[in-house]
Amino acid sequence: MIGDPSSAVEVIDISLEHGEVRVYGDVSYYCFTSNTTISDNTTAGFSLENTPFIPSTRNRFMAIGCNTLGLIGGNTYSNSDIYVTGCYSYCQGINSTSDGAPCAGMGCCETTISPNLTDFAALLYNQSRVWSFNPCFYSMVVEDGWYSFRRQDLVGHLRFIKERAKRGVPVVGDCAIRNGSCPKDGAKAPKDYACVSANSYCLSASNGPGYLRNCSQGYEGNPSLSGGCQDIDECKLRKQDLKYKELYPCENGVCHNTQGGYICKCRIGTRKDGTNSGCWPVLCQAEQVAIGLCAGAVVVVSLTCLLVMKLQRNKHRREKDDYFKQNGGLKLYDEMRSRQVDTIHILTEKEKRKPQIILVKIMFLDNTNTIGSKIEYCYTVSRSSCLHSFINFSHNCACRCQIPNILLDEEYNAKVSDFGASALKPMDKNYFIMLIQGTLGYIDPESFVSHHLTDKSDVYSFGIILLEIMTRKKAIYIDTSNEQKALSYTFILMFHQNKLWDVLDTEIVDDEVMIVLEKLAQLVMQCLSPKGDERPTMKEVAERLQMLRRLQTQLVTKTNPIQEHYSYGVPLVSVPSDETEMLED
Repeated sequence: MIGDPSSAVEVIDISLEHGEVRVYGDVSYYCFTSNTTISDNTTAGFSLENTPFIPSTRNRFMAIGCNTLGLIGGNTYSNSDIYVTGCYSYCQGINSTSDGAPCAGMGCCETTISPNLTDFAALLYNQSRVWSFNPCFYSMVVEDGWYSFRRQDLVGHLRFIKERAKRGVPVVGDCAIRNGSCPKDGAKAPKDYACVSANSYCLSASNGPGYLRNCSQGYEGNPSLSGGCQDIDECKLRKQDLKYKELYPCENGVCHNTQGGYICKCRIGTRKDGTNSGCWPVLCQAEQVAIGLCAGAVVVVSLTCLLVMKLQRNKHRREKDDYFKQNGGLKLYDEMRSRQVDTIHILTEKEKRKPQIILVKIMFLDNTNTIGSKIEYCYTVSRSSCLHSFINFSHNCACRCQIPNILLDEEYNAKVSDFGASALKPMDKNYFIMLIQGTLGYIDPESFVSHHLTDKSDVYSFGIILLEIMTRKKAIYIDTSNEQKALSYTFILMFHQNKLWDVLDTEIVDDEVMIVLEKLAQLVMQCLSPKGDERPTMKEVAERLQMLRRLQTQLVTKTNPIQEHYSYGVPLVSVPSDETEMLED
């Protein structure tokens, strides 16, 4: 409620941003039962004296009725004389006007009022000649645009108030600080200055003494409180309601909120339109079409070049095939097939000057529990000769010696299937390796520590392979207690404890060949020596395996084979001395 308690009015809403208040105002009316007989009447008005409010310029004085004179009178801030104004409305009957007609004097009328009234009252002329069809006249101060004329407002007893103004009609009042003024530029603000918020400003009242308090542009809230004016997030409002897109335009851009405003940033390919309301394309439509055509032409030319290159490559391949056939290539291919040559490597002129490693074949046990010497020649090609000899692995190449890389064909011939980590290197040279990589369990401990790849590195790996074959266990295996163990560590431990049979595969343990297995175990121990200098060369390993193969054949094929019985790994019966002595050497 605003005003004196005896004449207080109900507040509809208060706008701090615009410095105004909307209240319900009463309606004055006169009702007649004859030309001069008034059956019901009231005179409405209110006083805004000693309040910060005065009627706004957004209000209008209006009168409703036929043959009706409406008057308004009151006092103003600027003049001691009484202020009076009014308007006249006339109509001969209900049908002489229409619903929605402007209040220009036919059924209703309106006029502006002084903006600095302190109090006022709405009056009506107390005679009526149209009471028979228009028994009640009305006058009021009302917000501009609220009332729309209806013919039904002219008929019936107080029909307008009962149907459209039960609580009253909206009246707008400007809110101003009447006992002060805006401080001049550079002057210190008085103690009771009401613009407290940092984001607010003072505006002198236009309809009386005093000043208005407003939040700065881009802020909203209460300027009378410290920090009361808060930033408006224009970008968020744009997403919530389409009407804000017109209020805060950012056409074809990206909205970024800032304190007291927002920035419309342009996307790639667009530029500012000269304001903060949107972006324009950098290129016009014709320019975009031209660039698109140029890009398409570049793509077509590129594809054409690729097609020409492919055709030339195919032509070159056909020429090579024809040249191969014309120069006896098919005969060479048939010769290779007839001699069952597995691998051929054709060297370039530059490669002829370097030693090359072509193929390596490794040792393996056959399926009859015998030891087979299955080492194929390593072909070493030089400028002047082709040497065929048993050469150790690591002396000429670094191969990946491990069981998963060894395949068997239908005749149980072993093949090295993966040279993924292998590399060619000159003979009689060691290499310093920055990063040791390989399969755990096969890596030479000495090479792992020293980072030097020597001619004994693959001897160690080959020893692990022999050990896996003899024990049917992986280089890193899971024992009975479900723990990971290194096969080399377990084998060396059992060998020194004379418990060789505990670690060997039961399917290859046989009294007839036990001496061979023991000699093979001794060979493995030498291959697994921690020091590379104490290991045999691969050539020596191959020779010993060949001897063990012959010894095994002799033991198995004799008519009366020599029976060997072992006690803790020590033979009780001797074997032919010629082979044994060679193995022990």
